[in-house]
Amino acid sequence: MRQRRDEEMMWKKLDSKYIIHRPWLTARRDKVQLPNGKIFDEYYVLEYPTWVNVVAVTQSGELILERQYRHALGIVSTEIVAGCVEKGETPLDGAKRELLEETGYTGGTWSELMVIAPNPSTMTNLCHCFVAKNVIPTTNRHWDETEDIEVFLKSKRETLEMLRQGQFAQAMMIAPLWKYFVEHTDLLQSRQAPSE
Repeated sequence: MRQRRDEEMMWKKLDSKYIIHRPWLTARRDKVQLPNGKIFDEYYVLEYPTWVNVVAVTQSGELILERQYRHALGIVSTEIVAGCVEKGETPLDGAKRELLEETGYTGGTWSELMVIAPNPSTMTNLCHCFVAKNVIPTTNRHWDETEDIEVFLKSKRETLEMLRQGQFAQAMMIAPLWKYFVEHTDLLQSRQAPSE
């Protein structure tokens, strides 16, 4: 079977209407035509700003983690630093601002770890994931209105064990954490493989 070119798989947007337009959520209803000619009058798309998250490592080698309430699931979630890129910001600038606002840490050496799509089926945004090494505490935190964040430090080994035990619920944080441990530490090699 021949693999189709991307253009052969693309949908055509025939019409689009906004249903809700708010600072944190914009929803639209698209009328689309599939490559086979079938038309769907209602395909819903959520428009979000670009997101960022940060695997932040202190000068002593500890990871900065957070706990905060997440209303949609009704849980207190363990997370890494994350947030939205504001108008006029680059993803890196947004990530640095979020780290400062949520934790009071700044500085360090920054690199982009990966770019992921939260849900390309229904959401328009991307999430830029960064590693910030050797960050230092420099100022007080500045939370958004709905934020009540508990910030704490864990060793790399402790964080990896939390990850293995499923203590992180947010998929967009789990992916960069695993990539960080694969590419920036040797901890994954330290666990013995199960005997066959």
